Amino acid sequence: MAKVILKKKDDAQRRLGEVRGYARKIWLAGLGAYTRVGQEGADYLKELVKAGESVEQRGKKKLDAKVDAANSEIDSVKGELTSVKGKVEVQLDKIEKAFDTRVASALNRIGIPSKHDVEALSAKLDELTALLERVARKQ
Repeated sequence: MAKVILKKKDDAQRRLGEVRGYARKIWLAGLGAYTRVGQEGADYLKELVKAGESVEQRGKKKLDAKVDAANSEIDSVKGELTSVKGKVEVQLDKIEKAFDTRVASALNRIGIPSKHDVEALSAKLDELTALLERVARKQ
């Protein structure tokens, strides 16, 4: 019986040693993985930063191209609007002149003198007043 107990004890210690060995290997594997991740992670992070910078530069180029295209489109529309504005102003002037002519014609038909008629009469009055003043001075 003593031999059986010794065998069980030796067997238990051997298994305990194996478990400790495996535990140590697992521990060392974890440390190795941590170290490798730390080293490779820094390199991987650098690669990601480079890739991000590249994408950012391409995006800026595309955005700048689109902004330039939009600005040129805006400039062309401004030119067209300026042209249209000039045409509209010409048309409004024509309409205004036609309106003024018709209103003046209607006023003349009902006997109301135009501004031109009033100015002509005013000029004649000024001449007559000056003539009367000269005649009055001579007497």
